[in-house]
Amino acid sequence: MALFPDYPIETARLRLRPFTRGDVDAVFAYRSLEAVALYLFDPPLSREECALAVQQRTTQVSIEDEGDRLILAVEAAGLGVVGEVSLILRSKDARQGELGWIFHPAHQGVGYASEAATALLDLAFEGGEMHRVYARCDALNMASWRLMERLGMRREAHFREHALFKGRWDEEFIYAILDREWTERRGPVHPIE
Repeated sequence: MALFPDYPIETARLRLRPFTRGDVDAVFAYRSLEAVALYLFDPPLSREECALAVQQRTTQVSIEDEGDRLILAVEAAGLGVVGEVSLILRSKDARQGELGWIFHPAHQGVGYASEAATALLDLAFEGGEMHRVYARCDALNMASWRLMERLGMRREAHFREHALFKGRWDEEFIYAILDREWTERRGPVHPIE
């Protein structure tokens, strides 16, 4: 199971592509915000930390082995980079992946995260031949778990006070969807030419 996508991945309003060094300021614009870092493992990032993160992301463009990840910049027409999406191969044998996203607050609530995550799920199940994809979030992150529900994912777990996270007990939701459920929901997916 290997995934080497053709880039960019185009949707109706978005372009998903590998990060470049020129994306540092755009990433800093959202990763430096406390509101964005609130539910992430990282604190708000400095510009230097963003530069390092972008440098790492420039090589995270294919999946071959367990732990490999795609982390793609999400561009909206006329706006530039508005966020990022990720797909991580968590189990090669069980063909399981983890989906994630981070978007600038100024560009939330207009469907960009849904559109980008849909494109990544299409990629995971078609090209990546994954069996199950899951996503997780803090139970307080209503926007995130509502997105998972809009994608057709089902809540499979609610971990209560399972870890200390930024000085408080963390409540985490796990949502997932199977390949056959995604296909039933979307119909057959054909690569964009």
